[in-house]
Amino acid sequence: QVHLVESGGGLVQTGGSLRLSCAASGLTFSSTAMAWFRQAPGKDREFVAAINWSGDSSAYADSVKGRFTISRDNAKRTVYLQMISLIPEDTAVYYCAARSSAYAMASHYQSAYYDWGQGTQVTVSS
Repeated sequence: QVHLVESGGGLVQTGGSLRLSCAASGLTFSSTAMAWFRQAPGKDREFVAAINWSGDSSAYADSVKGRFTISRDNAKRTVYLQMISLIPEDTAVYYCAARSSAYAMASHYQSAYYDWGQGTQVTVSS
């Protein structure tokens, strides 16, 4: 059974930074593309960033380009989301997701991801 456990969320002021982590188990992490999505109150869940299985290819939503960085450590079975220059619009529950196909490319489509974590709350105060 796949388990994805997010951590690192919290309350931060505008301009602050946070690093989210997602620890994975129950899957062959080193061959699995991973992604972060987020859902703000009253809004649909949206793509944030994705990274391929080897970590040499990534994609970002336009709203976070230049501020967020996705990375992974296959030895630790963990994917990270470094967030800087946070703004109130970044307030959301952030979810980690894993693709179901081995060696698949990073994707911004939610339907490409089969397993999801429970989410971690990020709140940016103005």
